[in-house]
Amino acid sequence: MSVLSLFKKSAWKDCKLVFPEGEDERILKAAREAKNKKLAKPFFVGNKKQIEATAKKMKIKISDIPIVDISKGIPEKYIKAYVKIRKVPSKLAGRMLSNPVFLAMLMVKIGEADGTVAGAVATSADVITSATGIIGLRKGVSVPSSFFIMEIPGYKGGEKGLLLFADSSVNVELTAEQMADVAITTAYTAKEVMGWIPRVALLSFSTKGSSIHERADKVIEAVKIANKKAPKFAIDGELQGDSALVERTAKKKMKGKIGKVAGKANVLIFPDLDSGNIAYKLVQTLAKANAYGPILQGFEKPVSDLSRGAKAEDIVGAIAILSTWARRRSKK
Repeated sequence: MSVLSLFKKSAWKDCKLVFPEGEDERILKAAREAKNKKLAKPFFVGNKKQIEATAKKMKIKISDIPIVDISKGIPEKYIKAYVKIRKVPSKLAGRMLSNPVFLAMLMVKIGEADGTVAGAVATSADVITSATGIIGLRKGVSVPSSFFIMEIPGYKGGEKGLLLFADSSVNVELTAEQMADVAITTAYTAKEVMGWIPRVALLSFSTKGSSIHERADKVIEAVKIANKKAPKFAIDGELQGDSALVERTAKKKMKGKIGKVAGKANVLIFPDLDSGNIAYKLVQTLAKANAYGPILQGFEKPVSDLSRGAKAEDIVGAIAILSTWARRRSKK
């Protein structure tokens, strides 16, 4: 059974997900499927007439999916809530919330939604900026990031053939402190979303001092920081890709002292966006892997930043993942 099938089975049928891009055909198709398959309880925020017109054109029934219409102005309760959170004048709050993505984030913040799915139309900058400013980062998290669930045909390592890659879509360059935070955040993601015991490898072109360079030094420092901040997690580095994934290679390079992570990693942390983005696309293309994401992490509530090239079925996958995540966090 594929990982997506498992998420669809574990999705929370009562999860309230808000969609601020209801005029998009792919969003309408995905929301309809989520409703039909009881993956979540979707609702839209935006221009009601435009959303209904697109649905009619596509012959998609949405009469049973609520729409928060903002075509005639923003309801006062949302303006007051935004003013309280952001400490801005009411007029500015109204202008900001006229962007459905910002209003969707506010609905998540005040508990009217359990999560939001955006990014099919909006830029990543809009999604991340609004989520950071309104929903906020989890305690102890200094920087938002993203993860991909990599499902690799025929691969037996990681966690039953699955790996988490981070960060592959948000941060171009990380400091040692930020890299440590991404490692810890992704460990929590692996535990909460996947139900794993995380084994987190911070990657480099060097394995345990095999090369001397300031870029390797940064990874070494990040591991020290991560282990100090979150000693309960198994986090190690600096490790080359093969040292992180192949136990025989790790033993050879590390003279047998491999610990809990080397050769057995199920979470890979990349040192920069170049390596993270290139890696997931290469694995996706050459190994014909399924790459589910990017899903944002580090926020107080689940947020998905879709690729603007996402297909309807990709969005359904994101819905299932977010719904499962919201369910597990609500139980916690």
